[in-house]
Amino acid sequence: MRAPYFIGIDIGTQGARVVLVDSVGNVLGSNEEVFPLSSQSREEQSPKVWWDSCLRSLHALLAQAGKEVNLQEVKAVSVTSTSGTVIPLDAANEPLHNAIMYSDKRSAAEGELCREIALQHTPDGYTGFNASSGLSKMVWYVQHYPEQAQKLAQWVHAADYIIGKLSGRFDITDYTNALKSGYDVKNNQWPANLYEQLPLKRKWLQEVVPSGTPVGAMLPELAQELGLPRTVQVVAGMTDGCASQIASGAVKLGDWNTTIGTTLVVKGVTKEEVVDPQGRLYSHRHPEGFWMPGGASNTGADWVSADFSGNLDELNQQAAKLIPTDLVAWPLRQQGERFPFIAPQAVGFEPEGLTEAERFAANMEGVAYVERFAFELIEQLSGEQVKAVYTAGGGSNSDVWLTIRSNVLNLPIYKMRHVTGAVGAAILAASKTHYTSIVEAASALTQVEKEVYPTKEMSERYERGYKKFLQLMQEKGYIASNYQYA
Repeated sequence: MRAPYFIGIDIGTQGARVVLVDSVGNVLGSNEEVFPLSSQSREEQSPKVWWDSCLRSLHALLAQAGKEVNLQEVKAVSVTSTSGTVIPLDAANEPLHNAIMYSDKRSAAEGELCREIALQHTPDGYTGFNASSGLSKMVWYVQHYPEQAQKLAQWVHAADYIIGKLSGRFDITDYTNALKSGYDVKNNQWPANLYEQLPLKRKWLQEVVPSGTPVGAMLPELAQELGLPRTVQVVAGMTDGCASQIASGAVKLGDWNTTIGTTLVVKGVTKEEVVDPQGRLYSHRHPEGFWMPGGASNTGADWVSADFSGNLDELNQQAAKLIPTDLVAWPLRQQGERFPFIAPQAVGFEPEGLTEAERFAANMEGVAYVERFAFELIEQLSGEQVKAVYTAGGGSNSDVWLTIRSNVLNLPIYKMRHVTGAVGAAILAASKTHYTSIVEAASALTQVEKEVYPTKEMSERYERGYKKFLQLMQEKGYIASNYQYA
C-alpha cells in the first residue's frame, strides 16, 4: 500500500460502487449498494437516491479502509456514470425532475430534430443524436414541462451531480459527458444553434473542461464527516465507457480496448479525430487533447450463456485442441449489425452438424473476425496504426478466446487486473493531482494480469480463415462486394 490514495465512484443504472486505490493501482477496498429499481427505472431515477447510496457506500468503504491506511493521505476523488443521462437543476442546485436516463426512449422525435440541426450546422462534428442523447432529453423536457423549465437554472449530467454534491460545483462538466449534449469538442464551444434553433438557453449549459481537471476541494463538512482531509480534490469525471477504457490501460496513441460483454465495444486513442461518414464510429476527446474513437457491435458474448449452459471450463479445454477450426460462424443473436459494418438485414449463422465444442470454438473465432474487421476499418479511416489491444469484459476470461483473438488480430492482447469504471474514475482522480497526465497515471495504476502474443503458424492459418469469413459475408450481402482485404 503506497500513499497517496484515490477514490473512484461509479453511478450505474443498478447501483453505486466506490473504490479506494493506492498510487500503484492496488485496490484497497470497495463497496457497492444496489438501487431500489422499479418499472420506471429505465426512464427516470432519483438523483437523491444515487447520492444517499453513494454516501453510505463511502462511509462503509472508508470505515473499513481506515483500519489499514491513513485516510489523511487520500488525495482526490472522481466520478463516472452513464452517458446521456441528464438532470435539470433549479437555482439552489436541487433537481426539478428525476434524472432522465440514457435508456429513456421518449425523446426519439427530439433526437431526430437534434440530428437534423446538427447535420445542417455542424456536419463535421458529432451528429449521432437519438433518443439516448442528453441533448434530445433536454429538448423533450422543456417541451413537455414548460412550467418547470421556467425555474431551470442548469442542466447537469449524472456524474456532474455527484461531483456537485462532493464539491459544491455543479457548473462544470467534462468533454465526454458534454459530447452527446451537443458540445463541439473539436472547437471547444457550445454551438449557437443549440440555443438559436432549439428551445434551450445558453445559461443552462455548463463550463466544459478535460476529464481529470480538478474542480475544487471536497466540501469541508463532508470531508469531516467521512474522516478525510479538507485538501481532498474533486476532479472532473467521465462517462462510464471511457472510464472503463482508462481502467483497461488503453490511453496512449495506438492503444485500443475491446470489451466483450453482451456486445463488443471497441475504444481507442488516435492523434486525429476519426470521421466516419456512415456513423459507425464517433470520437470522444482525450483528456490530453487526442481523440478517443469508439463503436459498439451487436455481436458479443451473449450467445455463450444462451447457447452453452454446460461446463464452460471443459468446453474451453476442448476448444483449445480444435483451434484454428477452419470453420466459419457468426453468433449474432439478433437481426441486424451496426458496427463495424451496417447491415440491418444480417442474421447469424454457423455450419450444420457440428459438435458442441466445434460450435463453441467456431463462434469465438467469428467474434474475433468481427473484431479484426473493426480494427481494419479504424486503420482505414484514421490512417493510424493499431499497436496493441487491451481487453475486458466476460469474454476476456477465456484463455482460449484470448489466444484466438491475438492470432486473428496478429497483435498482443493485454488483460488488466482491475477494469471497472470505478477504478477508471480513481485513475482519473490521480491523473492531474498526483501525476502529470492520464497517460502517466494509467501507466502507474493499471496492472497487467495476462499477456497473450500471436504465433506465426496460428496467425497465418487465421489469415486464411478471415478471408473465408469476409468472402461469405460478401456473398450474403452483409459487407460490400468491393471491400478490399487489408
